[in-house]
Amino acid sequence: MLHTVPAGTVLFEQGDTPNFQIVVMSGSVQLFGRSTSGREVLVEVVSPPDLIIPAAVVTGAPYLMRARVPEPSTFLLIQARTFRDLVASDLSLANSLIGSLSTQFRRMVRQIKNLKLRSAVQRIGCYLLTLSERQGTPEKAVLPYEKNLIASELGITRESFSRVLASLEKHGIRIDGQTIWIDDAERLAKECVPDPLIDDRELGFVLGD
Repeated sequence: MLHTVPAGTVLFEQGDTPNFQIVVMSGSVQLFGRSTSGREVLVEVVSPPDLIIPAAVVTGAPYLMRARVPEPSTFLLIQARTFRDLVASDLSLANSLIGSLSTQFRRMVRQIKNLKLRSAVQRIGCYLLTLSERQGTPEKAVLPYEKNLIASELGITRESFSRVLASLEKHGIRIDGQTIWIDDAERLAKECVPDPLIDDRELGFVLGD
């Protein structure tokens, strides 16, 4: 069934057992991890068309993350048991699921490499370049949600995020609230060193010698 929810809706909590396979049709879903002490970080944002944590649905295991909807969104809900039965009997669906799981696995590996191999400056600079390309506006990047959430997704504090943004102003950006103007993309790229094996796609910047 199709299900439309308002912004702020919590789809499920960390530790819940899946009742449905949720397919994002429009809007987006933020996935959060929470420690036993209560600290929470944004792990990933899922955009359409994509499945929400199919690994948990297929195995019947508890969710490892909490899902919250940051904007009005529409989902296709398929009963978890029905979905598992269909995957077992329908080769086409099973192949599609393998493709989805493979894409999600590669996305997670890119994220881990980004967190472990790069400095905060490199992470934020490449995030801005990737965001501007995805938004189709090479001269600017509009931050899609609160800076504290972006900071947690990039593995830094809100304060560090602000400090790094300020330090990047000498490398070709200007800060205007949620809009980051990119006045010199090549200069920013030289500072943060984009990598097609980490970033979502190969960024169109040729670094000079």
